[in-house]
Amino acid sequence: MRFQCLVCLMLASFACGQAAPPATDPTADKTPQVEVGPDDPVITVNGFCADPAQTGAVCKTVITRAQFEKLAEALQPGMSLSLKLNVANAYARNLRMAAAAEKRGLDKTPAFEEEMRYARMQLLSQDLTRTLQGEANNITEADLEEYYKKNESSYEQVTLARIFVPRAKQSDGAHDEHEDAQAKADEEAMTKVAADLHIRAVNGEDPDKLQIEAYTAAGIPRTNSDTKMEKVRRAALPPRHEAVMDLKPGEVSEVFSDPGGAHFIYKMISKQTLTLEEAKTEIRGAISGQRYRDSMKSFQGDVVFSDAYFNPPGKAAAPPQRNRTGKRRKLPAQQGEDHD
Repeated sequence: MRFQCLVCLMLASFACGQAAPPATDPTADKTPQVEVGPDDPVITVNGFCADPAQTGAVCKTVITRAQFEKLAEALQPGMSLSLKLNVANAYARNLRMAAAAEKRGLDKTPAFEEEMRYARMQLLSQDLTRTLQGEANNITEADLEEYYKKNESSYEQVTLARIFVPRAKQSDGAHDEHEDAQAKADEEAMTKVAADLHIRAVNGEDPDKLQIEAYTAAGIPRTNSDTKMEKVRRAALPPRHEAVMDLKPGEVSEVFSDPGGAHFIYKMISKQTLTLEEAKTEIRGAISGQRYRDSMKSFQGDVVFSDAYFNPPGKAAAPPQRNRTGKRRKLPAQQGEDHD
């Protein structure tokens, strides 16, 4: 899961001065965990006080569990303990650094104002993203049933036998005028092999045996072959082969000759349709994903960038890009935040 924007801002300085936590053996310590109450301290920054008038050994800043978890939940709901420790490290360091920056007046500069403006825009965008995702995940049983009925054919699952017939006979890779003519003749011969194997498959011969013969005809040594394909869904087949899903058990398809020249013959062994209960998790993901994409469309209109600024004369032009709507931009440029 992608970190929230503010997590990224807080952890930007992790590479500087952070020691890795010591490795621990989860089986070594069997002592019971101590319960930490909401008002118990979880971070204590010794020698630092928000009030600059306070100094000395008694000066410290304490963050309670309730205060820290409020921050962690705002940054990323359900944050893992390992990431919480990283955030705590950054928080303690940034308390001191932010105070030092304020003493230098860095919070009063025009640059800081721009940074805050952009950070606010990022955070609002991230919060909206999270809200839209939550709304997209609000799926009722009625929603699941309706989607299943409309897309029931998508949940057909079949077992097939597929015979693959190579487009041509195996060669040593060298080509001249005569060899090109021979290669064409070999391709025509393999097309005839596919037609012959199709007839024999329709007549009930074993697909595994026919597959071995297809390889033999192509000059590819093979003594065994498993043609069975299990739990095949419509979406897993090439679009030109989807008609296979309409076969009845025992039926054999036509010969599918792909543009590359290879030939395919299918035999339907068995078929079933997943129940709504079996497909619920998948359906929930499909509905949620589509709803979220639909909600994002209004924020993904076409964008035009200035050629004069981003691609001035004399500099190598970057390849054209397309935005999420599929529209070509006038100028390629790096995108801002990605919310998917």
